[in-house]
This record gives sequence, C-alpha cells and structure tokens, in this order.
Amino acid sequence: MREKSLLTVRPQESLGRDEPAREYYCAVDTGGTFTDCVVGDSEGNLVFAKSPSTPHDFSEGFFATLALAAEHLGLTLPELMARTRRLMHGTTVGTNAMVELKGARVGLITTRGHGDAILIMRSVGRSAGLPIERLLHVSRHQKPRPLVPRHLIREVSERVDWRGEVIVPLNREEARRAIEELLEQKVEAIAIAFLWGFVNPIHERKVRRMVEEMAPDLFVTCAHELIAKPGEYERTAATVINCFIGPKTTRYIRRVEEQARALGCAAPLLIMQASGGVAPAREILRAPLFTIGSGPAGGLMGCRFLAETLGHPHVIATDMGGTSFDVGLIVDGMPLSASETTLEQYTFFMPRLDILSIGAGGGSIIWIDERSGTLKVGPESAGADPGPACYGRGGTRPTVTDADLILGYYNPEFFLGGKLQLNLEAAHRAMRTVADPLGLSLTEAADGATRIVEMQMADLIRQMTIQRGYDPRDFVIYAYGGAAGAHAAVYARELECRTVVIPRGVLAATWSAFGILSTDIQHVFEKSELLIAPLEATRVTEIFLELEERARRQLREEGVAEDQILLRRFAEMKFRLQIHRVEIPVPGGVLTDQDMRDLERAFVQKYETLYGRGSAFTAAGMEIGLLRVVALGRIARGPLKKLTVERGSPYGVPERRGRWAPVGQRPVYWRELGRRVQTPIFSGEGIFPGASLEGPAIVELPVTTIVVRPGDRLTTDAYGNFILTLP
Repeated sequence: MREKSLLTVRPQESLGRDEPAREYYCAVDTGGTFTDCVVGDSEGNLVFAKSPSTPHDFSEGFFATLALAAEHLGLTLPELMARTRRLMHGTTVGTNAMVELKGARVGLITTRGHGDAILIMRSVGRSAGLPIERLLHVSRHQKPRPLVPRHLIREVSERVDWRGEVIVPLNREEARRAIEELLEQKVEAIAIAFLWGFVNPIHERKVRRMVEEMAPDLFVTCAHELIAKPGEYERTAATVINCFIGPKTTRYIRRVEEQARALGCAAPLLIMQASGGVAPAREILRAPLFTIGSGPAGGLMGCRFLAETLGHPHVIATDMGGTSFDVGLIVDGMPLSASETTLEQYTFFMPRLDILSIGAGGGSIIWIDERSGTLKVGPESAGADPGPACYGRGGTRPTVTDADLILGYYNPEFFLGGKLQLNLEAAHRAMRTVADPLGLSLTEAADGATRIVEMQMADLIRQMTIQRGYDPRDFVIYAYGGAAGAHAAVYARELECRTVVIPRGVLAATWSAFGILSTDIQHVFEKSELLIAPLEATRVTEIFLELEERARRQLREEGVAEDQILLRRFAEMKFRLQIHRVEIPVPGGVLTDQDMRDLERAFVQKYETLYGRGSAFTAAGMEIGLLRVVALGRIARGPLKKLTVERGSPYGVPERRGRWAPVGQRPVYWRELGRRVQTPIFSGEGIFPGASLEGPAIVELPVTTIVVRPGDRLTTDAYGNFILTLP
C-alpha cells in the first residue's frame, strides 16, 4: 500500500480529464527524507506533492510522488506520463554515495611517475572542507579514506607537454597489462587521467578504446571529458569521483528512464546539474559527477526565476531544512558560480553554482561544550530517524525544532499539516539536559539556542557577501525550506536587510523541485589556453567561435531550436605570478582590441571587489588561462501566474474574503519583549493578494511556519509570496 503524501496541493484551476490537449512539465527532487514533485502546465498552473523517499530504491519514491500529483490532477499516472512534455529530475544518489563512501571499486590509470598524485593531494588535504570546530584540533587532522587505493593505481609510460606535443608515445603494452591487472582485481570502473591530457587527449582516448575492447560493459571515464583545465590533482580527483559514483548513478537513472517509458512517457528525462541547468540523461550517464550538489542548485535557480519576475536584481537565497542551511547569491540577475568543489575532504574541479552550507537546520543538535561550558548548536543533526525529541521517535537530545516548539513558534497539532503530532513534554525533557547544567530555564535555553543558530546563519551570509565585496543591505533575502520562515527575520535583521520573501507560501517547502522546473538545458564548453596580455582579439574570438559551434551542434542534436539557444562567454583571468583566478564575462561576436582592453579593466575592477582596493597586482601583467561558453537551450514553460481576487489562492483552498482574521492564539516567547505573550495565530492558506498583518504574529502553513516578530510587517503579493518587511 502506497504511503500517503505529507502534502498535496491543487492548482489554481481544474486541470482534469476534460482537457485532453493540456500538456505538463514535471520536476521531481529526491532528498534523503522526502521526495518532492511539482507539475506545471503551459498556462502557469501548478500542483505539487511531497512524499517519503525510498532509500532502498529511490525510483519508487520518484513515481509515488508523481502518482500523487496525477491523482490531484484527476489523472492516472500513465495518463500524466503520456501528457508530459518534459520530465526533469534532481537526484542525490551520487552525493549520497560520496558522503556514505559506498561507491564502486575504482581503478586508476595515469602517467608513469604520477600514481601518487591523488594520494598526496594538496597541502591542505588533511583539513579541506572541515568545519571550524574540527579545524581547531590540528593534531587530529588526517587525509580522507582513499577512493582508489594504491594497489588499484597503475602507471603507464607516456608524456604530452603543456603545448600538447607528444614527447613520449603511449606504451600500449603497458596500458594493456594495466587494464588486465585491474580487471583481475574486479574493478567496477576505470579512471584514465594523464598529464596534460586535456590539451591533447590522444593517449587518454587510446587507452579508453582498449578498455572498451577488453571490457565493453565497464564504466570508464577520461579526465579530458570532464575537465579541460590545469590542476593535476583536482582533475584526477574529479575523474576518480565520477567513476566512484558512476555505476550506482547510471543504474538508477536507467531504471527511472525505463519505468517512465513503460508508463507511456515519450518526453526525454532531463537531470539537474550543480551548474544550474538540466542535461539529457544520456549526458549524465557519462558524467554523473555534475549531479553532486544539484539539489541546492535547483533552489537557487528557482530564486532566479522568481527574482526576474519580481524585479529583484540582488538576492540572498537561504534554504533552511532539517540538516543544513544553504546560501547562494544572485547578483545583477545572475547566480554566482564557482569551478571548484570540496566534498569529503576531496577538492576537485566541477562547474557549479556557488553555494555554501553549514550544519544549521531544524534537526541540528543543541549541546554543551565541556571545555568552555558554553551552549553550542550543530553541526551534528538528529536526522530524520530518530529526529528531534519532539517527534516522539526515540530522540533524546534537544534540537532547534525542539527549541522552536518550546518557544511557541510551532503548533504541535499542525506540524506538517497535522500529519506529525509534536510531543512538547519530550522536547522539555530533552532541553533540560542542557538547561539544568547551565542554570537556565527551558525558555532561556531554547531562546539562547535559536539565537546561536541564527547568528551562525548570519555569519555564513556575511562570508558570502561582505567577504566578497557585497553589501547585504543591497539584497533581498529569499527564505525557503521547511524551517527558514521561523528564523529568517532574525538573520535578516542582523545583516540590516529590510525585505524577506518566503516564496509562494507552501511551495517554499518544495522549492528545489520548483527550481528544477524553472531551469533550462545547459552545457558548459571549455578550452584551456595560456593567453598573455596584451590579449590578441583574433585568437580569443577564434576559440570562442569554436566552442560556440560545438555548443550549437550539441543543442541542435538534443532538439533545441536555433532561436531558443543562448550562449554566454566567460574568461578565467589572473595576474601573473598569482594564483587567484576570476571569472569575467566576455561580449559576443567578433572581438576587437578595445574589447580586450575593456576585459582587462573589468578584471582589475572585479579583482579589487573581491580582494580589496589596491590589491590588483597590475605590474605583474595579466593572463587568461581558460575560456568558457555556457550554452542554454530554452525550455518552454508557463509564466508565473498571478492570483486574482476572483480565484483566490493558487493552493485550491476555500477563499476567505475580508480582513486577515486570526484563527486562534497561543503564548509565544518574544526575545524583543523579554516575555511570553498571547500571540494571534493566522492561517496562511486562502489569503488574497494585499493581505497584511503586524507582528507579533504566527502564520501557519501545512509545511512551514512564518514567525512575524514584534515590529515586523507581513504582506502577500500578487504571486502568492509572503513578504516580511523589517523596520
């Protein structure tokens, strides 16, 4: 028997069987705990569902949540699949394999004399990606468990220099023997990473062909297919990680494809990438690496889509879930990107949206540091099982969710729309384990813990803004995820931001799925070439035109019309003798000498924005190391639909005319007032555009709660967004 969803929401208008011509766009985002689905049509109507994930086979949860959405459209799952024009998916299978270190048995073939590069790592390998509390204990730093042990690394005689010239031909006999030995070791994947292979991949391609001849079904990756830039360790690490997660990810994606086709879906399966776009499944089968971190990228792209509609050029996107707090930036309408990732202490190259995370979610555990005797929050999380103590599933340690319940923010009878009853007594018992040793009341301990976690979130936002030369006061904060609405006003006020948007009300809880639905097909094409200033416009143009032709050819093969192709150019620049590379936009068309001078000036300006006025080392000269084309294939979709007074809320609940009246009250502790006061409780469902209220107040939605603090004002706009305005 299928588990009931925790939330299903009907669209603004009926989309049932009486409209057989209507087509749909479906997006499914699979998380460790819940699987979210958003289904839209060409007119901008939305319906979505949320159901438990199925870790034993995530494809079951994938189709279960689609079935729930179909049910609320008045359709069967096969009928929905038959009328689906685009099927889009964000998966955490690859990320989970890395975090749990449960991937494939990988063999590595590399240049003779360089077999230890991935084991040596960089000098920061022992501490890369560690949280601050672990960084403080230097004596305990150690390298991560090798993804490919030394006995599965084989070295082959070959050498290509930095110009791409073959100095030492590939020793085919050594290569064949290396493959045979790895196959005897029962490897499930082989990574091939040769020195300077990205400049001239002739040897990597030869070895790949040999592997395919000797083991046709084996998963194999060449480094040049993934990464086209210098960095021996980072490039090799990316290749090994791609192989480590490859077999498991490809099996899962193929299973979803096969089941979708069996249900009558003729639409291509598009997979979300960390770079902020989707790609056909066949591309991801080759490069599953690019799915790592794709969930948060979906949320940020949803913010970009909404920000474009609302006219917000600068946005701080904040996602507070059960385990983590994620932050990304939109500057001048575009999400900031990065080219390097650190996961499980492995640093590797991968184009991605620049999103930082900390362990500060609703399930973050509250504890006492024995050495300092002070209250701490996170990064350890109670997870989904047993979860916070108030879930009543055996958890005994206090969490942020327990603190929120104690303070009165949450309604124990209406958590997750009433599907989960919260146990206030269990929260009290758990909080006493930290309150009593510190001589605090339960309220004082809960308030102190929430303030700590809110300051941690504010500090992460400072890292993303102030430390990069941006003033957070110039930004609007978007707060989504189940827990963000309860805390966003505090970290926004700490940063002196005046506006917080909780996007689309209840849709905020499935925002990453909505973000996936709002993305386009995206591919990244790169060429590494050293170009020293003064830059030669003819050569730069030649490289870009070559990359753009490759981009157009691939998008056309994927069925994208020429007028739906959008190409963006970027150059990675740095000062000579320095290491910091900065990505600079480059204009289209045939470039001129003046364009090159403008590019150099833009680099100096961006460099000083990031690293401080006067930091630019212009006397050293400038150089380009990498040219990049980001190719987008526009996907047709409906506009973001406005609400109307006649139709009411887009959530399909009964409309309420007149003023926004409270549905009850309860005592809530307000830090600003220093005491508990009887606070009006409002329902967030069925609210018309222009509704407003003054804090203190609590607004309850099925899967999120908005805390309106004293002096703040909450309004609703024409698109169903809830907007907090801070004094």
